[in-house]
Amino acid sequence: MNRTNALEINPDRLWDTLLVSAQIGPGKAGGLSRLTLSDDDKIMRDKFVHWCKEAGCKVSVDQVGNIFARREGQDPDLAPVMVGSHLDTQIAGGKYDGILGVLSGLEIIRTLNDRNIETKRPIEVVCWTNEEGVRFHPPMMGAATFVGALEVEQALTQTDADGAVFGQELERIGYAGTGSRTPADIAAYFELHIEQGPVLDEEGIHVGIVTGGFTSFGARLEIKGENAHAGPTLMKRRKDALVGAAVIVAEVNKIGWEYEPEGRSTCAKLDASPNMYGIIADYAAVTVDVRHPDPAAAREMYQKALALIPVAAGQANVDISIADEWSFGEIAFDQELISLVRKTAADLNVSHKHMLSVAGHDAYQLAEAVPTAMIFTPCKDGITHNEAEHVEAGYTVPGVNVLLNSVVVRANG
Repeated sequence: MNRTNALEINPDRLWDTLLVSAQIGPGKAGGLSRLTLSDDDKIMRDKFVHWCKEAGCKVSVDQVGNIFARREGQDPDLAPVMVGSHLDTQIAGGKYDGILGVLSGLEIIRTLNDRNIETKRPIEVVCWTNEEGVRFHPPMMGAATFVGALEVEQALTQTDADGAVFGQELERIGYAGTGSRTPADIAAYFELHIEQGPVLDEEGIHVGIVTGGFTSFGARLEIKGENAHAGPTLMKRRKDALVGAAVIVAEVNKIGWEYEPEGRSTCAKLDASPNMYGIIADYAAVTVDVRHPDPAAAREMYQKALALIPVAAGQANVDISIADEWSFGEIAFDQELISLVRKTAADLNVSHKHMLSVAGHDAYQLAEAVPTAMIFTPCKDGITHNEAEHVEAGYTVPGVNVLLNSVVVRANG
């Protein structure tokens, strides 16, 4: 790539587009709370579709609501290069997590239109449904169905905490599509995402070239005890499900500290019933989450977490079982695409480093079936999944330019 001929996005336009998104589904503290298939999600989806059609793209929607915006290439029979991420947020989320990746893909289309540049292959911008997994489980749902890791019918029948059904909510907001896509249709997938960690910000580096992910294990534990009065019931006769959960929570937290600085552990979700004053809980459910860049260490951490089950059960006089288990992150991104991104960053004189992703992303699902590359850009102090999440154009745009030029090179290959 000749540096003098390198393509550059319109930074002001990208940031203006991000600011429009930032007003849709506002949170309580300056961020966003735009949950999957909510009314605000519909408004954002409608806006995105409008922008894509305005840019000359053909828009299609598949059965789980994934949105594909296609810019034709010189040879429409060639498999397209896909770029994207997600537009849904955490319940108290930031303005850029996932959103930057989708709108950077849109900015690529707009930039190519500005310059009347045709690529050999089509380019598609994708918005994956339910990456966050806040309202409906599992996370990365849209991408998982795309690669066949999750059956469409299984996704459509998921319910939220209020009993709303995923498929019915798709219908309600107008995004129950009929299209069907497979990984075989795609030549390559690129995803740009804020790092969701402090490394790039602390080191003053503009681009993280993601080579793989931390290995992550999770489980949902169900704890069954017995209702009783919190006052007169003798301690030795109590079967307190909440106590069992509390032991798990406290001890799982210690595991991460044992594996510092790379290890991570938490119990992010706790439910209890009846969750009322004066009544000992007869039921609780708690999620366990452990992560480490070394797969063997991650497995060791997870086994330590599971070993807590009989300990907690004995202390609380309850029954504890594993209701669900999952894992992700033990993947490697495509070496040819990694080399392409690295060369592009060097040609553009953009500072960069190889790194692993600690968080899960749609790109993890795609990497199992499609040549995939992931690019990180900095976020202030690594704050994310928090309404204080912040990025700025000055240190973000260089990474978007790396994405733009990498996608164009691959789309001409």
